[in-house]
Amino acid sequence: MDNTEDGKKNSSPFEGITLSDWGFLFVRLALGIVFFAHGAQKVLGWYGGHGIAATLTMFGHMGIPAPLAIIAMFTEFLGGLGLIFGVLTRLSALGIFIDMVVAVLKVHLKNGFFMNWASVPGKGEGYEYHILVMGICLLLLLAGPGRLAVFRKT
Repeated sequence: MDNTEDGKKNSSPFEGITLSDWGFLFVRLALGIVFFAHGAQKVLGWYGGHGIAATLTMFGHMGIPAPLAIIAMFTEFLGGLGLIFGVLTRLSALGIFIDMVVAVLKVHLKNGFFMNWASVPGKGEGYEYHILVMGICLLLLLAGPGRLAVFRKT
């Protein structure tokens, strides 16, 4: 650390940041961007989505009550933002983890493990993607956001 002329130490905003912290940032950004986009489809109708009303109808056809559907939509939307910025990371990861468990049990379990890579008509997606998401969520639940987060422990 270099000293300035008045004897004070120069402090870098990245002092003490490790490769693990950068790793947590990239994991949070990847998962956060994906879930923000999915949530924005459901909540705002962005990215080819249909917005709240149509999403509530879709969830209703799956037997999911409207209050739980709203929680799921905003969990993806706000949880994605939380992960991107490192704000309430553990809560965001927990919400997304639960969202994925419900998605597997309600939709994807019957389709088997693998995704429908060949886009076979009438065959849905399996749950392999959801296992990856749940693993990332468990990492963030246990370890937190890392030091490169808006709200971090120093």
